[in-house]
Amino acid sequence: MKNRREYVEYWSAIIVSLFWIHSSVGMPHVIRIGGIFEQMDGPVALVSSEELAFKFAVNNINRNRTLLPNTTLTYDIQRINIYDSFEASRKACDQLSLGVVAIFGPSHSSSSNAVQSICNALEVPHIQVRWKHHPMDNRDTFYANLYPDYSSLSYAILDLVQFLKWKTATVVYDDSTGLIRLQELIMAPSRYNIRLKIRQLPLDTTDTRPLLKEMKRSREFRIIFDCSHIMAAQILKQAQMMGMMTEYYHYIFTTLDLMAINLEPYRFCGVNMTGFRILNVDNPQVASIVEKWSLERQIPPKPDSGLLEGVMTTDAALTYDAVHIVSVSYQHAPQMTVNSLQCHRHKPWRFGGRFMSFIKESHWDGLTGRLCFNRTTGLRTDFDLDIVSLKEDGLQKVGKWSASGGLNITEVPRQNGMNITDSLSNRSLVITTILEEPYVMLKKSDKALVGNDRFEGFCIDLLKELASILGFSYEIHLVSDGRYGFQDDKGQWNGMIKELMEHRADLAVAPLTITFMREKAIDFSKPFLNTGISILYRRPNSTNSGFFSFLNPMTPDIWVYILLAYLGVSCVLFVIARFSPYEWYDAHPCNPGSDVVENNFTLLNSFWFGVGSLMQQGSELMPKALSTRIIGGIWWFFTLIIISSYTANLAAFLTVERMDSPVDSADDLAKQTKIEYGVVKDGATMSFFKKSRVSTFEKMWAFMSSRQSTSFVKSIEDGIQRVLKSDYALLMESTTIEYVTRRNCNLTQVGGIIDSKGYGIGTPKEYHPSVAKLHAYYLEGTFMFLN
Repeated sequence: MKNRREYVEYWSAIIVSLFWIHSSVGMPHVIRIGGIFEQMDGPVALVSSEELAFKFAVNNINRNRTLLPNTTLTYDIQRINIYDSFEASRKACDQLSLGVVAIFGPSHSSSSNAVQSICNALEVPHIQVRWKHHPMDNRDTFYANLYPDYSSLSYAILDLVQFLKWKTATVVYDDSTGLIRLQELIMAPSRYNIRLKIRQLPLDTTDTRPLLKEMKRSREFRIIFDCSHIMAAQILKQAQMMGMMTEYYHYIFTTLDLMAINLEPYRFCGVNMTGFRILNVDNPQVASIVEKWSLERQIPPKPDSGLLEGVMTTDAALTYDAVHIVSVSYQHAPQMTVNSLQCHRHKPWRFGGRFMSFIKESHWDGLTGRLCFNRTTGLRTDFDLDIVSLKEDGLQKVGKWSASGGLNITEVPRQNGMNITDSLSNRSLVITTILEEPYVMLKKSDKALVGNDRFEGFCIDLLKELASILGFSYEIHLVSDGRYGFQDDKGQWNGMIKELMEHRADLAVAPLTITFMREKAIDFSKPFLNTGISILYRRPNSTNSGFFSFLNPMTPDIWVYILLAYLGVSCVLFVIARFSPYEWYDAHPCNPGSDVVENNFTLLNSFWFGVGSLMQQGSELMPKALSTRIIGGIWWFFTLIIISSYTANLAAFLTVERMDSPVDSADDLAKQTKIEYGVVKDGATMSFFKKSRVSTFEKMWAFMSSRQSTSFVKSIEDGIQRVLKSDYALLMESTTIEYVTRRNCNLTQVGGIIDSKGYGIGTPKEYHPSVAKLHAYYLEGTFMFLN
């Protein structure tokens, strides 16, 4: 019996050898490759894209006859249930018994490991096209993987994050393998100035809304998603429902299949979306093959899937390239015989080691770029990744990354800054503001006004001009708490600053003062108005006219000097008249012999002469002697100057009221406590005094903070009313003081400007580049136009 069996085996071997020799001489060779693909359990078993690409590649090779001119490529396809490693092992043994030169798949780790173990034992190449983690001491000799090495992908993501200058980021991963793929980025905080927050997608569900809501509440705007493109499509749909598809957010997806997602609903929402692509669609030959693939797969799109049907995914492209690299290796290999291998005999394929070496040494420019392998690990090396970004025209290439050259961003901005106008065109922005004359005021009308028509003022005119230039629309709403924006001791902001930080508004167009603390929280445009802090106080009351108000044109000292001069001149005139003989005359001219003579300048007459001259009325007394006439003339000249000066000053006092202010500067306010003073609560002026280290301002802040209930006012209007009704001084911006004092004659500005600052348009931190650069292109000219 034994001899008979050996006899049959001997003649069978001879017949097979003769057939092989005949076929090698007269007929083309036939080689077979095996493919093991997984399918999900369900009512309808869907064919995977890898299996379709596997067949597509074999048919193209056989049809073209340029790669294998004298060889026909056939395949054997086996389907297994996912996670069934036992079935995978059995299918692999079935294919090896048929005689295959290589086995492709399966993709799941447990099934793949089982097939890899069999291929290592029987020395048959095992080809993979999906990511798989391999330890450093990997001993899988008969293994080649076309998917990019995970460490290289991790470096690519890290380089992109560094190029974007992210200081904070959130990493969202699907399963534990994501932490391996992103290990370089996760270790970055220890080497680079970046803070990471790591989150995991919910298990066993596609509802990511609770996670998205939590990230939105935490104001996490830079997010890296490590998940499949199918899951990414669901995330984008739910993010749009959560209001997270705006220019505030920047998403990076590690999947290489971003082009397979329907991004049409997100093109014009301004969201920043960046990803990677290994499919070299810029090559015309690759584009032709991809187009042919799409035409052969005209599948109606699934409703609400968020995916583009018929698009060649990365796994399909890698499968196509894998079939070609095996064919190229066989073409360059010498004649090899492929015999049936039995798993239970453990007899390896004698040409397997040589064929595996040819595969690892082969080079091929495929759909995914050039194919090179590490001869030790079998992993793909030296590949290029396209950096793609979502634009209004769709997904576009903006750069390239390679292991040797690193990151190279090649996007060229449009000339003359027109990308800013284009990016804001047809956009709708939410504007937050606050009522303050003359910047924003409610319009007075006999009709009920709604929407933006309710408001008028300088800032409204500015906003209209910007919208006209840039082509965006806007909706104005008043800040809910009526505050500009102040940071408390806990670091929490309120007012318009808070609305910008929480992205409830796109712009804050108001007299919003640019300060150091605010610039840490939000961004500002160039100042559209320069101002400073000054003092608003009521105009002092006019001096009441009294009984002796006629004395006011001259000071009391001058009146005393005039009186002394009058007394002195009268006395001197009296004495000189007594000594001069010419002032004496005969009292009885009819009696010439009389010895009685008289002098008109008695003491009383001398005083009368002085009074008459001082009143510009004169008198009946006239000096006769030269000395007395000289004294009289000097006195008349003196009285002429004094009376002229008095008349001029009296006219000025009658037409102009003299007003005296009790304070003239901030120093005067700080030195007294009778006049109370304060600022608008939670405003920039309050922040200035709180943060100031100048002794005068520190003293003023101590006074105001000790009387918060009476020193601080809720708004500027409340402060103005308090200044008018009580002894109160309000510290505020000088431009507003100028506007108020011109419309209320009972108010005035006291002193000069304490500091210098400006009003600017507020935007959220690192807002969309188009809005953040408004000041660089349009604001300056617009403000000149408005002024």
